[in-house]
Amino acid sequence: MSDAKAALAALEKVATGIPGFDTITMGGLPKGRTTLVSGTAGSAKTVLACQFLAQGIINSGTAGVFVTFEESVEDLRRNMAGFGWDIAEWERQGKWAFVDASPGADQDTVVVGRYDFGALIARVEHAVEQVGAKNVAMDSIGAIMSRYTDHTPVRGELLRIAQALRGMDVTTIMTSERTTEYGGVARYGVEEFVADNVVILRNTAVEEQRRRTMEVLKFRGATHQKGEYPFTIVPGRGLVIIPLSAMELRQKSSNIRITSGNQVLDEMCGGGFFRDSVILVSGATGTGKTLITCEFVRGGFDQGEKTLLFAFEESLDQLVRNATGWGVDFERMQREGKLKVVCTYPEGAGLEDHLVMMKDELEAFKPDRVVVDSLSALERIAGVKGFREFVIGLTSLIKHLEVAGLFTASTPSLMGGTSVTEAHISTITDCIILLRYVEMWGETRRGVTVLKMRGSLHDKDIREFEIDAEGMHIGKPFRHVTGILSGHPTHITEDELNRLDSLFEE
Repeated sequence: MSDAKAALAALEKVATGIPGFDTITMGGLPKGRTTLVSGTAGSAKTVLACQFLAQGIINSGTAGVFVTFEESVEDLRRNMAGFGWDIAEWERQGKWAFVDASPGADQDTVVVGRYDFGALIARVEHAVEQVGAKNVAMDSIGAIMSRYTDHTPVRGELLRIAQALRGMDVTTIMTSERTTEYGGVARYGVEEFVADNVVILRNTAVEEQRRRTMEVLKFRGATHQKGEYPFTIVPGRGLVIIPLSAMELRQKSSNIRITSGNQVLDEMCGGGFFRDSVILVSGATGTGKTLITCEFVRGGFDQGEKTLLFAFEESLDQLVRNATGWGVDFERMQREGKLKVVCTYPEGAGLEDHLVMMKDELEAFKPDRVVVDSLSALERIAGVKGFREFVIGLTSLIKHLEVAGLFTASTPSLMGGTSVTEAHISTITDCIILLRYVEMWGETRRGVTVLKMRGSLHDKDIREFEIDAEGMHIGKPFRHVTGILSGHPTHITEDELNRLDSLFEE
């Protein structure tokens, strides 16, 4: 092993227990070192610092010290209680200690005239020894620097603090403010040079929606994942980071077929869907997307399987009424524990919050099939990048659980055309079913085709179908119409059809 590889292997990391954080940091924070967490107002710096200490206590009983320069100790106890962290109880148990250097606390903590942090270091060292702490959080060092008119010697003093903490053999998080989301790392331009590691939290506004992301900018002597990762703040849990680009393509592939709930559609797909496939059903409003989902649910129920349905456009009563109209008994399925319907209004939360909620429901219900109706409703609450990351996270989760997923998406016009949703997610779906309106001599008809079926042969025809009280009835292919998929159907006469066929005679 080379000296460089040996050094990397020797650098031990401390697992933080923060969901997703240890994945993107490839093991946690480097042990015994200082990590700067920098972000604008509302980016969750204080929550991350508290969660680092809280998870250490919860997961391994590791004691921690929290140094506060802004919020009072009482405010911190009260604010963090919403995440389920009983700091006061941990203080009584000797697992958590505060060093209060907030305004109004003991002003001898910092000797301003001589830029001397000696008193602060002494207090921190005493607290560390008192509880046997291995983790320290300091929030926020920018508050210290704001007390000085001349910031020239502050870098040396911050370096002095970092060296003192290293001498205490503690793993430390320091928080600091920044003024812009994509400008300098920290407000005063010196904080990042003192710390061994730098993590940036962002709270950007994208198309009138707030989106939080995390980026590991620097891990001195240690490896980490690159890029920005979306995260959200969940009541009762704290930060949940979604490590999208760190996900690995290691899921298994199944050759087992499952029914779509419609025999003819199964035949068009070469024998049904694969057990672990993700299916996209795309079409204009009223073309039958919800009907296909109902038949998909019924097909699973007939085989004794459980289905989890996420509805973002219709209420439970509407879904039950519609399904009943097609002969699908959702109420019976729910009574027998084979169906769970989760109805949520898209604008009620961000995409990251929806994804965390869906993950929790999947893990709790353990379904064999998952339906999302519809992706288009979720698309309107996020930007292009955020939406694509959401779909990647959802499809990765479904494939990891080895269940079948069916998504619906709406096209922008009644006659079809390209859907924005299709463009974003078509490459990560295994099967695409298109539903289209077809105008025939002043009459509106419907057509269905299997555009893509990964790993299997499939029917290439565009078939006409009808909908009645018994569901979808797929019939014969359209033979005298072209341009259906593009949204511009054109009728072809028998003579023209014969002429075209003659061009391709063997």
